[in-house]
Amino acid sequence: MKKQITSDMKNLLIFLLTLSFAGFSAQKKGKDYSNILKSKSIYEINAFLRDAHPDDPKRIILKPRVMEMMKEYIASAADPNDKKVKEMQEDLAMLKRKPSTKITFEEFNAKIKEKQIAKYRAILATNKVPVNYTKSNRQNVYVTATPAGAKAPVIVDTEADEFNMLMGMSSAEHKDKTVKILNSLFDNDPNSKEAIVMIENKSDCNIIVRMEGIGNTKYRLAVPAHDDNSVVVAKGNYLFTSIVCGAQYASQKTIQKPIMVALGSSK
Repeated sequence: MKKQITSDMKNLLIFLLTLSFAGFSAQKKGKDYSNILKSKSIYEINAFLRDAHPDDPKRIILKPRVMEMMKEYIASAADPNDKKVKEMQEDLAMLKRKPSTKITFEEFNAKIKEKQIAKYRAILATNKVPVNYTKSNRQNVYVTATPAGAKAPVIVDTEADEFNMLMGMSSAEHKDKTVKILNSLFDNDPNSKEAIVMIENKSDCNIIVRMEGIGNTKYRLAVPAHDDNSVVVAKGNYLFTSIVCGAQYASQKTIQKPIMVALGSSK
Protein backbone atom coordinates (compact mmCIF):
# COMPACT_ATOMS: atom_id res chain seq x y z
CA MET A 1 0.00 0.00 0.00
CA LYS A 2 2.88 2.37 0.92
CA LYS A 3 4.58 1.58 -2.40
CA GLN A 4 1.37 2.48 -4.25
CA ILE A 5 1.11 5.85 -2.39
CA THR A 6 4.78 6.59 -3.05
CA SER A 7 4.34 5.78 -6.74
CA ASP A 8 1.23 7.97 -6.98
CA MET A 9 3.01 10.85 -5.25
CA LYS A 10 5.94 10.59 -7.67
CA ASN A 11 3.62 10.61 -10.64
CA LEU A 12 1.77 13.61 -9.21
CA LEU A 13 5.04 15.45 -8.62
CA ILE A 14 6.21 14.76 -12.19
CA PHE A 15 2.83 15.96 -13.50
CA LEU A 16 3.02 19.19 -11.47
CA LEU A 17 6.60 19.86 -12.59
CA THR A 18 5.61 19.27 -16.22
CA LEU A 19 2.72 21.72 -15.88
CA SER A 20 4.97 24.26 -14.22
CA PHE A 21 7.60 23.97 -16.98
CA ALA A 22 4.95 24.20 -19.71
CA GLY A 23 3.48 27.27 -18.07
CA PHE A 24 6.90 28.90 -17.82
CA SER A 25 7.65 28.13 -21.48
CA ALA A 26 4.28 29.49 -22.59
CA GLN A 27 4.82 32.63 -20.53
CA LYS A 28 8.25 33.14 -22.10
CA LYS A 29 6.89 32.44 -25.57
CA GLY A 30 4.00 34.83 -25.09
CA LYS A 31 6.08 37.73 -23.73
CA ASP A 32 4.71 41.01 -25.00
CA TYR A 33 7.31 43.12 -26.81
CA SER A 34 4.80 45.40 -28.54
CA ASN A 35 6.10 48.49 -26.68
CA ILE A 36 9.76 47.47 -26.67
CA LEU A 37 10.84 50.56 -28.63
CA LYS A 38 9.65 52.72 -25.71
CA SER A 39 11.40 50.60 -23.08
CA LYS A 40 14.09 52.13 -20.86
CA SER A 41 14.93 48.84 -19.16
CA ILE A 42 18.29 47.28 -19.98
CA TYR A 43 17.02 43.84 -18.93
CA GLU A 44 13.84 44.04 -21.02
CA ILE A 45 15.74 45.15 -24.14
CA ASN A 46 18.35 42.44 -23.56
CA ALA A 47 15.54 39.86 -23.32
CA PHE A 48 14.09 41.11 -26.60
CA LEU A 49 17.48 40.90 -28.35
CA ARG A 50 17.81 37.35 -27.06
CA ASP A 51 14.31 36.22 -28.12
CA ALA A 52 13.72 38.22 -31.32
CA HIS A 53 14.29 36.91 -34.84
CA PRO A 54 17.78 37.81 -36.20
CA ASP A 55 16.18 39.80 -39.05
CA ASP A 56 13.83 41.82 -36.82
CA PRO A 57 14.43 45.48 -37.86
CA LYS A 58 13.91 46.67 -34.27
CA ARG A 59 17.30 45.14 -33.44
CA ILE A 60 19.03 47.89 -35.43
CA ILE A 61 17.49 50.53 -33.14
CA LEU A 62 17.63 48.70 -29.82
CA LYS A 63 21.10 47.16 -29.93
CA PRO A 64 23.05 50.46 -29.99
CA ARG A 65 20.57 51.96 -27.50
CA VAL A 66 21.05 49.23 -24.89
CA MET A 67 24.83 49.38 -25.35
CA GLU A 68 24.77 53.12 -24.57
CA MET A 69 22.54 52.47 -21.54
CA MET A 70 25.03 49.87 -20.26
CA LYS A 71 27.96 52.25 -20.73
CA GLU A 72 26.11 54.98 -18.81
CA TYR A 73 25.31 52.58 -15.95
CA ILE A 74 28.94 51.39 -15.72
CA ALA A 75 30.28 54.97 -15.81
CA SER A 76 27.95 56.15 -13.03
CA ALA A 77 28.19 53.06 -10.77
CA ALA A 78 29.15 54.14 -7.24
CA ASP A 79 30.01 50.70 -5.85
CA PRO A 80 33.16 49.16 -7.44
CA ASN A 81 31.91 45.73 -6.35
CA ASP A 82 28.53 46.15 -8.05
CA LYS A 83 27.77 42.75 -9.60
CA LYS A 84 25.65 44.39 -12.31
CA VAL A 85 28.75 46.19 -13.62
CA LYS A 86 30.50 42.89 -14.34
CA GLU A 87 27.35 41.46 -15.97
CA MET A 88 26.96 44.51 -18.21
CA GLN A 89 30.64 44.47 -19.19
CA GLU A 90 30.22 40.84 -20.25
CA ASP A 91 27.04 41.69 -22.17
CA LEU A 92 28.78 44.63 -23.88
CA ALA A 93 31.69 42.40 -24.90
CA MET A 94 29.26 39.87 -26.39
CA LEU A 95 27.28 42.54 -28.27
CA LYS A 96 30.47 44.02 -29.69
CA ARG A 97 31.64 40.58 -30.86
CA LYS A 98 28.39 40.20 -32.80
CA PRO A 99 28.12 43.35 -34.92
CA SER A 100 25.02 43.63 -37.09
CA THR A 101 25.90 43.30 -40.78
CA LYS A 102 22.31 43.74 -41.92
CA ILE A 103 20.83 47.02 -43.07
CA THR A 104 17.19 48.00 -43.23
CA PHE A 105 15.23 48.19 -46.49
CA GLU A 106 15.11 51.98 -46.07
CA GLU A 107 18.91 52.17 -45.65
CA PHE A 108 19.38 49.93 -48.70
CA ASN A 109 17.08 52.15 -50.77
CA ALA A 110 18.86 55.28 -49.54
CA LYS A 111 22.24 53.90 -50.67
CA ILE A 112 20.87 53.08 -54.14
CA LYS A 113 19.24 56.51 -54.34
CA GLU A 114 22.50 58.20 -53.38
CA LYS A 115 24.41 56.36 -56.13
CA GLN A 116 21.73 57.14 -58.71
CA ILE A 117 21.73 60.85 -57.87
CA ALA A 118 25.53 60.98 -58.21
CA LYS A 119 25.35 59.09 -61.52
CA TYR A 120 22.70 61.30 -63.14
CA ARG A 121 24.25 64.51 -61.82
CA ALA A 122 27.52 63.51 -63.49
CA ILE A 123 25.68 62.74 -66.75
CA LEU A 124 23.87 66.09 -66.62
CA ALA A 125 27.14 67.94 -65.97
CA THR A 126 28.75 66.55 -69.14
CA ASN A 127 25.57 67.16 -71.19
CA LYS A 128 26.51 64.18 -73.35
CA VAL A 129 24.77 60.90 -74.12
CA PRO A 130 26.83 58.11 -72.52
CA VAL A 131 28.24 55.64 -75.03
CA ASN A 132 29.87 53.22 -72.58
CA TYR A 133 27.88 50.23 -73.82
CA THR A 134 28.35 47.67 -76.57
CA LYS A 135 25.82 48.15 -79.33
CA SER A 136 23.66 45.18 -80.17
CA ASN A 137 24.04 43.45 -83.52
CA ARG A 138 21.38 41.29 -85.14
CA GLN A 139 24.08 38.72 -85.84
CA ASN A 140 24.96 38.56 -82.14
CA VAL A 141 23.75 35.26 -80.73
CA TYR A 142 23.35 33.67 -77.36
CA VAL A 143 24.73 30.11 -77.32
CA THR A 144 22.82 27.86 -74.96
CA ALA A 145 24.54 25.22 -72.85
CA THR A 146 24.48 21.70 -74.33
CA PRO A 147 25.83 18.25 -73.42
CA ALA A 148 29.38 17.50 -74.57
CA GLY A 149 29.56 16.62 -78.27
CA ALA A 150 26.13 18.01 -79.13
CA LYS A 151 25.66 21.01 -81.42
CA ALA A 152 24.74 24.08 -79.41
CA PRO A 153 21.50 25.80 -80.46
CA VAL A 154 21.79 29.56 -80.95
CA ILE A 155 19.27 32.32 -80.33
CA VAL A 156 19.45 35.38 -82.58
CA ASP A 157 19.19 38.80 -80.94
CA THR A 158 15.85 39.90 -82.44
CA GLU A 159 15.74 43.13 -80.40
CA ALA A 160 19.11 44.50 -81.53
CA ASP A 161 17.78 47.35 -83.72
CA GLU A 162 15.17 48.37 -81.14
CA PHE A 163 17.77 48.36 -78.36
CA ASN A 164 20.15 50.58 -80.36
CA MET A 165 17.30 52.94 -81.22
CA LEU A 166 16.26 53.30 -77.56
CA MET A 167 19.85 53.88 -76.45
CA GLY A 168 20.60 56.25 -79.33
CA MET A 169 18.56 59.24 -78.15
CA SER A 170 19.65 62.78 -78.89
CA SER A 171 21.45 64.98 -76.36
CA ALA A 172 18.27 67.03 -75.79
CA GLU A 173 16.15 63.91 -75.21
CA HIS A 174 18.75 62.47 -72.88
CA LYS A 175 18.97 65.71 -70.91
CA ASP A 176 15.17 65.83 -70.49
CA LYS A 177 15.13 62.22 -69.29
CA THR A 178 18.01 62.83 -66.85
CA VAL A 179 16.32 65.91 -65.38
CA LYS A 180 13.06 63.96 -64.95
CA ILE A 181 14.86 61.09 -63.18
CA LEU A 182 16.73 63.48 -60.87
CA ASN A 183 13.49 65.29 -59.99
CA SER A 184 11.89 61.95 -59.18
CA LEU A 185 14.87 60.90 -57.03
CA PHE A 186 14.54 64.09 -54.98
CA ASP A 187 10.74 63.88 -54.78
CA ASN A 188 9.67 62.55 -51.37
CA ASP A 189 5.98 63.42 -51.78
CA PRO A 190 3.91 60.24 -51.10
CA ASN A 191 1.05 61.80 -53.11
CA SER A 192 3.16 62.02 -56.26
CA LYS A 193 1.57 60.30 -59.26
CA GLU A 194 4.89 59.00 -60.57
CA ALA A 195 7.70 56.77 -59.30
CA ILE A 196 11.12 55.77 -60.55
CA VAL A 197 11.89 52.21 -61.69
CA MET A 198 15.52 51.12 -61.79
CA ILE A 199 16.46 47.97 -63.69
CA GLU A 200 19.78 46.30 -62.97
CA ASN A 201 20.93 43.98 -65.76
CA LYS A 202 23.30 41.36 -64.33
CA SER A 203 23.36 39.30 -67.52
CA ASP A 204 25.88 39.18 -70.40
CA CYS A 205 23.25 40.41 -72.88
CA ASN A 206 21.71 43.78 -73.71
CA ILE A 207 18.01 43.70 -72.85
CA ILE A 208 14.79 45.67 -73.25
CA VAL A 209 12.37 45.67 -70.31
CA ARG A 210 8.74 46.30 -71.28
CA MET A 211 6.27 47.60 -68.70
CA GLU A 212 2.60 47.39 -69.67
CA GLY A 213 -0.02 49.05 -67.49
CA ILE A 214 -3.73 49.82 -67.90
CA GLY A 215 -4.92 50.88 -71.36
CA ASN A 216 -2.17 52.41 -73.46
CA THR A 217 0.23 52.97 -70.56
CA LYS A 218 3.44 51.35 -71.80
CA TYR A 219 7.16 51.91 -71.24
CA ARG A 220 10.29 50.45 -72.82
CA LEU A 221 13.67 50.60 -71.12
CA ALA A 222 16.91 49.51 -72.77
CA VAL A 223 19.46 48.23 -70.25
CA PRO A 224 23.01 47.38 -71.37
CA ALA A 225 24.72 44.20 -70.15
CA HIS A 226 26.17 44.52 -66.62
CA ASP A 227 24.70 48.00 -66.23
CA ASP A 228 21.54 49.67 -65.01
CA ASN A 229 19.01 52.15 -66.34
CA SER A 230 16.03 54.00 -64.90
CA VAL A 231 12.70 55.36 -66.05
CA VAL A 232 9.96 57.43 -64.39
CA VAL A 233 6.53 55.78 -64.71
CA ALA A 234 2.98 56.53 -63.62
CA LYS A 235 2.10 54.66 -60.42
CA GLY A 236 -0.04 51.56 -60.92
CA ASN A 237 -0.02 47.86 -61.78
CA TYR A 238 2.32 46.63 -64.52
CA LEU A 239 3.29 43.48 -66.35
CA PHE A 240 7.09 43.45 -66.70
CA THR A 241 8.47 41.34 -69.58
CA SER A 242 11.90 40.91 -71.13
CA ILE A 243 14.10 38.48 -73.05
CA VAL A 244 17.28 37.92 -71.03
CA CYS A 245 19.89 36.05 -73.10
CA GLY A 246 17.12 34.13 -74.85
CA ALA A 247 15.13 33.36 -71.69
CA GLN A 248 11.67 34.84 -71.23
CA TYR A 249 11.08 36.96 -68.12
CA ALA A 250 7.62 38.02 -66.94
CA SER A 251 6.44 39.40 -63.61
CA GLN A 252 3.52 41.47 -62.29
CA LYS A 253 4.53 44.45 -60.18
CA THR A 254 2.62 47.16 -58.33
CA ILE A 255 4.48 50.46 -58.50
CA GLN A 256 3.55 52.81 -55.65
CA LYS A 257 7.08 53.90 -54.70
CA PRO A 258 10.60 53.74 -56.21
CA ILE A 259 11.67 50.15 -56.89
CA MET A 260 14.73 48.31 -58.16
CA VAL A 261 14.50 45.11 -60.22
CA ALA A 262 17.56 42.94 -60.85
CA LEU A 263 17.47 40.62 -63.89
CA GLY A 264 19.74 37.84 -65.09
CA SER A 265 23.15 36.68 -63.96
CA SER A 266 26.47 36.43 -65.77
CA LYS A 267 27.51 33.07 -67.23
